[in-house]
Amino acid sequence: MEVVATTPQTPTSQSRSTSDRPSANRPTAVEWRDVRFAYAPALDASHKSANRVLDGASLAVAQGEFCLLTGGTGAGKTTLLRMAKPEVAPNGSRSGDVLVMGRDVAHFSAAESAGTVGYVAQVPSTQIVCDSVWHELAFGLESLGMPQAEMHRRVAEVCYFLGLDRLFRRRTDELSGGEQQLVALASVLAMEPRVLLLDEPTSMLDPIARDGFAHALFRLNRELGITVVVATHEPWALADYATCAARVADGRVERVDDAGADGVRDGGENDGDLGVLGGGLHDLHGRGRDRDDEV
Repeated sequence: MEVVATTPQTPTSQSRSTSDRPSANRPTAVEWRDVRFAYAPALDASHKSANRVLDGASLAVAQGEFCLLTGGTGAGKTTLLRMAKPEVAPNGSRSGDVLVMGRDVAHFSAAESAGTVGYVAQVPSTQIVCDSVWHELAFGLESLGMPQAEMHRRVAEVCYFLGLDRLFRRRTDELSGGEQQLVALASVLAMEPRVLLLDEPTSMLDPIARDGFAHALFRLNRELGITVVVATHEPWALADYATCAARVADGRVERVDDAGADGVRDGGENDGDLGVLGGGLHDLHGRGRDRDDEV
């Protein structure tokens, strides 16, 4: 399947039935517990600072969920995601706990981190380090010293699942934005993480590439059971695939489905259309298609 080049059939708000959604009693995949974070200068004893980003943020995402993380620019969405991936965790003063699959991420080895939690950055070109697609897909596995036979198997499986055969021998600097985003995703998936964190993955994509990438995430979540957490200013673009949503504001995190009609306010042009989240996640279904029709 050509994920980028095709426009997949988008599920309606009813197509993901209750049985498709993660159960409330499933184990937790990723959890932030009373997290406080500030960039330099350091926090004082009362956890107050002009550079404070998170102030008692808590969120638990169950295994198998597809969670949208919304909020205005500078609210702390990216900081929250990066704190769950040790290799890209921000520098600053922090407190609280971040756990993935029940373990504190601070205790992960490099191999454990790679095989447990994957992170896809907003700008794929900053994450791609090799000059060819095939080398990019194998780079992380080579860095971990994986046996060649296992490395070949994983790369082949990822290419097949995401439909990357036609890109396999291409140079990475010749790829479109949508193709680069898929390659960045594939290189992370080759590590076989159980949790996938993505920072604004659709913000630089045209509508066709955006829909293809969103459908790829849906398949990863639905068919492979990977827990997906996406920080986004475009919640409407992914709402048809999501099972839950949360909003970051004032240093804290609030579940949208629990917020009520007035719980999530419209924060203005930089708040990613959050006004439509006030009535719950289902208010977003079809919003992306409506926007595309207006173009």
